[in-house]
Amino acid sequence: MRYVRPDTTTVIETEELPDDNSDAAKSIFFNPAKKLSIVSEDTSKLNLGGQEIVEMSEEVLIDSSWVKVAGYYSIWDTRSVNPYRVDGRSYRDSLKLKLIDPPRQRFASMPLVKTPITSGFAFRGYRWHYGMDLDLNTGDSVKSVFDGVVRINAWDGGGYGNYILVRHYNGLETIYGHMSKALVPVGTFVKAGQLIGYGGNTGRSTGSHLHFEVRYQGNPINPALVYDFPDYKLRKDNFTITSELFNYYSRALQNRSRSSNSRSSSSRPSKARQTVTYKVRSGDTLSEIAERHGVGLSTLKRLNPGVKTLQPGRRVRIK
Repeated sequence: MRYVRPDTTTVIETEELPDDNSDAAKSIFFNPAKKLSIVSEDTSKLNLGGQEIVEMSEEVLIDSSWVKVAGYYSIWDTRSVNPYRVDGRSYRDSLKLKLIDPPRQRFASMPLVKTPITSGFAFRGYRWHYGMDLDLNTGDSVKSVFDGVVRINAWDGGGYGNYILVRHYNGLETIYGHMSKALVPVGTFVKAGQLIGYGGNTGRSTGSHLHFEVRYQGNPINPALVYDFPDYKLRKDNFTITSELFNYYSRALQNRSRSSNSRSSSSRPSKARQTVTYKVRSGDTLSEIAERHGVGLSTLKRLNPGVKTLQPGRRVRIK
């Protein structure tokens, strides 16, 4: 299989995806049966990085031997929050995710001991707020909400601050932002309820809180649809992915357009002009500059009020 590395023309050779009867093709975790022919990413997103298509596998220990019980192919990227580039509005079918799986000892947790909401999943200012802000004190424990593997542990000074992204076995990914310290390195398996960092006020933040996101194939989902925060629990043990979950994309674009138009109209230019400047050289005088460029000395003085001495390298306006 071949795909194009993001933002370049480099063609990368990888292994062929498995046939339809293989374990990898049968996996439901990340739509592995859909062949990934071209991978691209939005260059406006933070922390862009290289990507690779990797084989993920699940193994169990039987009589001192590790036996592979399931496999699937997916994109693995340790720097980009959304390397998948799948528009959730394009989903044609619904997909039921099993959030917890007791027979496999996979359960759920809440990210904090208390979860008071300070800001919800909605349009805020001039952009969409893709997560839920939960109040905390700096140093409070932040925990993984499901079993999974840490895909990103990074710093984003203009946004998340210290943050961790965990890819979960149930198909979701969660982000934990603005932490004072992120504890778990990339590639580490974490259990639900395991400590992954400490709350803080890093990045684009005006006070100590946890910015918490839930995503499916890079598409943000309102966390309040998954969690009942006041009652500190999952709403249901299962969650269904449908295109309707992502209808907010259209509203976000409309609001952004209205906000942009409002800002642009308030600062719309009323006049335009073109100016020409000259860089002063050693020994130049105003009269010489005026004569050289066909400009009257009085005009040159009017265009450059207050100029009495000419410093080499200084620019004077001649038109």
